[in-house]
Amino acid sequence: MSLTIAIDGPAASGKGTVARALAQRLGYAHLDTGLLYRAVGRKTLEGMAPLEAAQSLSASDVADADALRAPDVARAASRVAAMPEVRAALIGFQRAFAQRMGGAVLDGRDIGTVICPDADVKLFVTATDAVRAARRHKELLGKGHDVTLDEVTADLAERDRRDAARATAPLVPAKDAVLIDTSAMSIETAVRTALDAIRAVQPELG
Repeated sequence: MSLTIAIDGPAASGKGTVARALAQRLGYAHLDTGLLYRAVGRKTLEGMAPLEAAQSLSASDVADADALRAPDVARAASRVAAMPEVRAALIGFQRAFAQRMGGAVLDGRDIGTVICPDADVKLFVTATDAVRAARRHKELLGKGHDVTLDEVTADLAERDRRDAARATAPLVPAKDAVLIDTSAMSIETAVRTALDAIRAVQPELG
């Protein structure tokens, strides 16, 4: 069967890793919606107005995922994501993706609450602040970025504050979302836990 699976959670919680693994195992299409906001953020760093950047977004703008994970792009993404007009400009693309034949997994911060409130399965993936900071620090060092753990911790805290406080689509779990705390989980355990949660909600998946 084909499902729409919505996965939300804060940065470095593991939601992207879980989403990609689920999509691969289920044979579904995957969309990291955060890349859309990162692409818009990068365009604003290049001098484009936020709304214009969102309206002109194309597939080529999200092709280089590694470049979009740079710290300055992440900060810009968090700023534009707080703008209602930017979020509105990107809703149609995300909803169309969610309805594609063959099933879809979307991960972000407002998938289960705003983009796909009627998703078949909703998961909220989280982890402690310390674990998330350590994960992101390791990831950035591995990509050649010169950042300290304290800098990463402060950056995540600011992004969390902005995501939770924005008036439009704040980061909160959907009321019917299954909470998965990956703090002490391996990737395989986190994916297996997510699959178990999906099967509990949709037993017919098998």
